[in-house]
Amino acid sequence: MKIIELVIDEKDEMSGIEAVSVVSSPAIEENFIALNKQEVQLKKIDEEKRILMGAALIPNKQIYRVNEKKEEYYIFFSENTVRKASELFLMRSNQNNATYEHKDKLEGLSVVESWIIEDEKSDKSRLYGFDLPVGTWMISMKVNNDEVWGDVKEGKVKGFSIEGYFADKYEMSLIQEKTEDEILLEAIKKIIVDAERMELRSYTDYPKAAVENAKIAVRYAEENGWGSCGTAVGKQRANQLANNEPISEETISRMAAFERHRQNSQKELGDGCGRLMWLAWGGDEGVEWAQRKLEQIRNGEAN
Repeated sequence: MKIIELVIDEKDEMSGIEAVSVVSSPAIEENFIALNKQEVQLKKIDEEKRILMGAALIPNKQIYRVNEKKEEYYIFFSENTVRKASELFLMRSNQNNATYEHKDKLEGLSVVESWIIEDEKSDKSRLYGFDLPVGTWMISMKVNNDEVWGDVKEGKVKGFSIEGYFADKYEMSLIQEKTEDEILLEAIKKIIVDAERMELRSYTDYPKAAVENAKIAVRYAEENGWGSCGTAVGKQRANQLANNEPISEETISRMAAFERHRQNSQKELGDGCGRLMWLAWGGDEGVEWAQRKLEQIRNGEAN
């Protein structure tokens, strides 16, 4: 069975953890990592204040996964990736993003404490009965949602699970070792297949308003520079939309996921990066179109 290390692609502003989900049992989905029963254990550390504590991510822990083709494999995160994920989670102001069973968005749940275990014996988590390795990302979550807290008290909510996008670093096969020629041949085949898939599944029917929004972002950047705003991916997306170029299903999925940045979209251009990058990804019209289009594609209704 394959073992795959997942990492954060620093060139991709979508890479990282978007939300924390409260779960009652393990689940396997395409775009998030769910830990198993032992790994998602959490504790009520303050009944009156409704505070939950648990591990969000454990380094070097092999996590069982199954893809759409029913292929089984394991994934893991290094200590460096766990730390980087925890930092980006807060830097991107995602602490109020919560879901239930990775499906329903929740209000009234916020991560109020986040830290990396530095010492197994003296770490705060030990005071509450946790026995987790150095490098584990721990969080405490405030629950102001009566329904969720009721499920916690009834034992229906058993832990945390993260949602996010990551990149594959490398794969190790436990079945057989492949020669360099075999690896190269597989890589070439993958490039060809991906190129064919992108050509067959590209779309240009996004709204004119999305094109105009991207053009505004590009013009602003040409006159004032991007500064510290955006990554290479965000800048590429702005030019792609501004030129009305075909975009793939994966790009549409990322546009739809950019919804999480909407809270910064109403700022003026020049006031931070929120408005500029929102426009770069198509603005209101582009993101809302992407959400509709993605649903059509997944339902087999898209042309």
